[in-house]
Amino acid sequence: MALEKKTGAAILWECLEREGVRHVFGYPGGAILPAYDALRHSAIHHVLVRHEQGATHMADGYARASGGIGVAIATSGPGATNMVTGIATAMMDSSPIVCITGQVGSRLIGSDAFQETDITGITLPITKHNYLVTHAGDIARTVREAFYIAQSGRPGPVLIDITKDAQQSSCEFDWEAAAPQLPGYRPDLSPSGAEYEQALQLIRGARRPVILAGHGILVAQASAELLAFAERAHIPVALTLLGLGALPASHALNLGMMGMHGEAWVNTMIQEADLLIALGMRFDDRVTGNLRTYAARARKIHVDIDPSEINKNVKVDVALVGDVRQVLRNLLRDLQGAEHGEWLERLRALKGDSSVRDIQNLPDSGHLYAAHVIHDLWRATQGQALIVTDVGQHQMWEAQYYHHESPRSLITSGGLGTMGFALPAAIGAKVARPQAEVWVVVGDGGFQMTMPELATLVQEKLKIHIAVINNGYLGMVRQWQEFFYDRNYQSTPLLNPDFVKLAEAFGLRATRVRQRQEVEAAIQQARQHDGPALLDFQVEQEDSVYPMVPAGADLHAMIRRPSVLVETAEDG
Repeated sequence: MALEKKTGAAILWECLEREGVRHVFGYPGGAILPAYDALRHSAIHHVLVRHEQGATHMADGYARASGGIGVAIATSGPGATNMVTGIATAMMDSSPIVCITGQVGSRLIGSDAFQETDITGITLPITKHNYLVTHAGDIARTVREAFYIAQSGRPGPVLIDITKDAQQSSCEFDWEAAAPQLPGYRPDLSPSGAEYEQALQLIRGARRPVILAGHGILVAQASAELLAFAERAHIPVALTLLGLGALPASHALNLGMMGMHGEAWVNTMIQEADLLIALGMRFDDRVTGNLRTYAARARKIHVDIDPSEINKNVKVDVALVGDVRQVLRNLLRDLQGAEHGEWLERLRALKGDSSVRDIQNLPDSGHLYAAHVIHDLWRATQGQALIVTDVGQHQMWEAQYYHHESPRSLITSGGLGTMGFALPAAIGAKVARPQAEVWVVVGDGGFQMTMPELATLVQEKLKIHIAVINNGYLGMVRQWQEFFYDRNYQSTPLLNPDFVKLAEAFGLRATRVRQRQEVEAAIQQARQHDGPALLDFQVEQEDSVYPMVPAGADLHAMIRRPSVLVETAEDG
């Protein structure tokens, strides 16, 4: 059969369709216009963003919510450079996205032409791989390779930069001949039988073991295996921020979140453990604190698909490099049941009365605290919503007070800590899962970074609820200034717009909430509204997240909530 001749732009869209893409997030411009012109012949739905950073966060949110690949598209120069923060966010959190950028004509490369930028050079450290395509005949192979690389092994972003003439010129399109052939790329490694036996011996001999479950559990869709492993070995599970939802929050073996703002009993259990089993997590500094004193008495097993993570931060005794779901399945074949009653009794003693996060009603002294808002949101949605958070204090309060029962029910920026992430990422998540109840939990600072995407939300007719935790500060920075800089609140107080009027101007329903007794009704009204809604929660301004491990301090050296304040909000 004769091959059909097509333009590079047409080939691009057909390849995306064949890869299963149904939605892309983008912003047009001169160097990518040939591709946009060819879009009229494609069934792919294009979501017009208001800023290219928003496109990458939407693609990221789409990927995390769906378990698939998100796609963002932009023009050359500033269009491409505006994507950099979103690409870096996806890289740090191992999120599979493919970013497509237009580039000036191949003959103009290197001439400082209008809107020319070496985007492949700029993004080299923050992508799994990137490409500069100068011929139409290379587009199909490049797209197929990009999708394979983005989702295989440890997922991550891939960028394809396509010159304008490569989009405009024509060639024969041969999908089958463009199949990926990457003999030097072998991300799937399997542990040896001896390594499995070493790990099993450590597990059998442990008296105080703790499982550390990270984002890799969700990426590998290994929640069922984690549950089976924890129950059979009777080992409590601590979760990273990005691992929340990997094990139901209501499960008796779920300790909660570890690390800088993790539960006090979790960090203490880790420090007292004699074995840590790290599954799909990378021993980030926000998890470990001072490395010299981190779990000093514990042997360590590390399971990760990326060999570069092994012994990078924490030296381990046994490394099982491979897909965490398959590794757990292999361990389960030879894992015998165990009891750690004395160890779990220690957990109950550590918790004591401090598990106030589980009670039905937080104390109400007339002040509105962010903890009230998150707790009431959890109760109203029965823990079934898909929550997308920004970065800051509200992010930590959400992790503490919204109890996630299912995988992929929390989407947040962990590694890069990108303010402005939440709103666009929620748009991508809602596009991926239109039936899900999606809530944006965002601070008043981060919200203002990407709030023009409210127009995208309305244009796409997406029912998304936005909870602005408005304390009039860059809250987490202010907290650090309070604790470590003698309350010198330099450049952290915010002069905010009227968020209610702002949201109404974009076409959202909006409500301002100042008192605790108003919270539940406001949440229910937003849920019952047919379209998007924004709630401006004006909370206590100088509240702080407790507990807190100061940067570089020992994991057990936590700053606890002063006792005089405990009655007004949550316990640390």
